[in-house]
Amino acid sequence: MKLGFVSDSLGGMSRTEMLDNAQRMGVSGIEVNTCGWSTAPHFDLKAMLGNARAQQDFRAEFESRGLEIISLNANGNPLHPTDPTQAEGLRDTIRVAGEMGITTVCTMSGLPAGSAGDTMPNWVVSSWPPETQEILKYQWDEKLIPFWTEIAELARENGVERIALELHGNQCVYNTSSLRRLSEAVGPVIGANLDPSHLFWMGADPLAAADALGELIYHVHAKDTLLNAPVQAANSLLENGSLMDIPARSWSYITLGFGHGEEWWRQFCYRLKMAGYDGWLSIEHEDVLLNSLEGLEKSVALLQNVMPAAPADYKPQDI
Repeated sequence: MKLGFVSDSLGGMSRTEMLDNAQRMGVSGIEVNTCGWSTAPHFDLKAMLGNARAQQDFRAEFESRGLEIISLNANGNPLHPTDPTQAEGLRDTIRVAGEMGITTVCTMSGLPAGSAGDTMPNWVVSSWPPETQEILKYQWDEKLIPFWTEIAELARENGVERIALELHGNQCVYNTSSLRRLSEAVGPVIGANLDPSHLFWMGADPLAAADALGELIYHVHAKDTLLNAPVQAANSLLENGSLMDIPARSWSYITLGFGHGEEWWRQFCYRLKMAGYDGWLSIEHEDVLLNSLEGLEKSVALLQNVMPAAPADYKPQDI
C-alpha cells in the first residue's frame, strides 16, 4: 500500500507549503481537491482545463519532491437540483484527469430532489411512510442511473479508469449495497472510495464493508470518527448539530487513533489486503480541535506504523 493525504487537509497552506510538508512527512502522494464543497486552494480547475503548460508545471512541483498525484477529487453533489455547477465541476475534473493521465477520480454519487418539483436534495433512510419508495424510484431511475451512465461514458472517453464514490451520508450511494447497485447498473468504472469514518457514524462496520466490497474498493480515505457514548446513548447517532461543537455531538470526525486505536487501523489495513486492495491510503484530516498539521503528522505516523508497504513474498518451503 501507499500513503498520502487529501490536499484540503492542509487547506490553509499554499501549494508549495503543502507539498514541502508532504515531502517532509515521508508520504508518497497527494489527492488533489478540485471543486465542489472545496474551494480547491491548490488547484485552479478552470485554468488547468486544456492548458498543457499549466498541467506540466503542476506535475513538476510533485515530481521534484518525489511525490505522486494520487487522484483528483470533486467532492460535491453533482445531482443537486438547483446547482448545475457541481456536475459541471465533476465533468471538468474528469476531462483534466484525462489530459494529465490521472486514472482515478474521487467524488460522491450525488443526491437529487425527491420529485421533479422539489428544489432541495432529499435523503431517504427508511422504508416508511410509503412515499419514501416513490422518492427512491424517482431518484434512482430518473436521475442517478441516467446521470452516472453519462458520466461513465465521459470517463471512458477521457481515459479515466476508476470513479471512486465515497460512501457518505446525504448521498444516494452511502453503503455497500447502494454502491453495488449503481456499479451493476452503470458498469465497472464505478467503484467505492471506502472511508471508515462515515460508516462508523452510520452504524456499519468498516471491516465488514471491506469484505463485502472486495474488488469494488477503488480508493481508501483514512479518516477516523469519535463516537461520543453519553450523547449517543441519549440522542442516537442521528446528529445534525454544529460540526464545531464536539462535546455536544454524538459523533465527530477526528484525528486517526483518537477515535479508534492503532490496533483497529492495523486490522483495517489487513482486511483491505484480504479484500484484494493494495492501493492508496489517503488521509483526510477534518479534526476541528487539533491543529491541522499536527493532526496530519500524527495520522501519518500511525499509518506508517501499521500499513503493509512491501509486496508479500512468503510461500511454504519445498520439503
